[in-house]
Amino acid sequence: MGKLKVYAELVKFEHTIFALPFALASVLLLYEKSPSLWQVFWIVVALVSARTAGMAFNRLIDEPYDRLNPRTKNWPLVRGEVSREEVKRLIVISLAVFVFASLMLNLLAVTLSPLVIFLLWFYPQAKRLTYYPHLVLGLIYFLIPVAVDVALNERVSLKAITLGVAMGSWVAGFDVLYALQDYEFDKSVGLKSIPVKFGIEKAIKIARAFHLVTFLSLTALGVLDDRLGFIYFLGLILIALFLIYEHSLIKPSDLSKINKAFFTVNGWISVAFFFVILFDVLI
Repeated sequence: MGKLKVYAELVKFEHTIFALPFALASVLLLYEKSPSLWQVFWIVVALVSARTAGMAFNRLIDEPYDRLNPRTKNWPLVRGEVSREEVKRLIVISLAVFVFASLMLNLLAVTLSPLVIFLLWFYPQAKRLTYYPHLVLGLIYFLIPVAVDVALNERVSLKAITLGVAMGSWVAGFDVLYALQDYEFDKSVGLKSIPVKFGIEKAIKIARAFHLVTFLSLTALGVLDDRLGFIYFLGLILIALFLIYEHSLIKPSDLSKINKAFFTVNGWISVAFFFVILFDVLI
C-alpha cells in the first residue's frame, strides 16, 4: 500500500479529476446507441492508463530538471522513493493496458492508439523544442472526446471536434498559468514556455484568450446538439463564473494562488460540466 501511494503521488493520480468527468460527459453527448457498461468501462481504463503513462513519461524525462527546481526537488523520483527502472516499468505496463483497452473497444481505436502514445511521449520533450508545449498538452486533451467518438461510433463527428477544441483550449490555458510558477527557473535553464517567451503579464492574457475559446466552443456545442437546452446554457454561465474566478486569483504581481486556481477551480469546472450534461441529457 505504501508503494501504491508513492506511485499515485508520482503520477498525481488525483488530477485524473480534470479529464475523467469530461470523458464521461463526452460519452453522454456523443453516443448514437446507448453505450454498454463494457464500452464505458474500457473507455475509463484507456483514459486512466494513458494518463498514467503520460505523467510517468513526464517524470522520467524531466528528472534532471526536477532535481534542480526548488518546486519539484521533493517529488518521489527525485527523492529516490521510486527508481528510473520502476518508472519505465510503469510506463510499459500502462501503455500495454491502454492498447489492450483500445483493442477491447474496436479496431479503429487500437489503430489510432500509437498517435496518442507518441503525443504522451512528446509532451515533456516539447518544452525543449518549442515555446508552445501547452498546445501539445491541449492536443492530447482535444483527442479525448475524439477518442470517445471513435470508441462508441467508429467515427469523428463535428460535435466531438467542437468539444475537443473546448477541452484542448481549457487545458492549454491552465497549463500556461501553471507554467508561471516555473518562469524564473525555466529561463535560467533554457526551457521554453509561453511565459518565458512573452513574459508573465502577456502569458496571463494568452491564458484568458484560451479560456475564451473554451467558452465559445462550449456555446457552439450547445447550438450543434439539439438535445441540449436550458440546463446546459445555465451551466455554461456557472462554468464562465468559475473561469472568471480562476483568473481573478492570478495577477502578474501575485502568483501565490496558482495552486488554488489550478487544482481546486479546474477540478470544479470539470465536475460541474459533467453534472450539467448528465442532468440536461437525462431530463
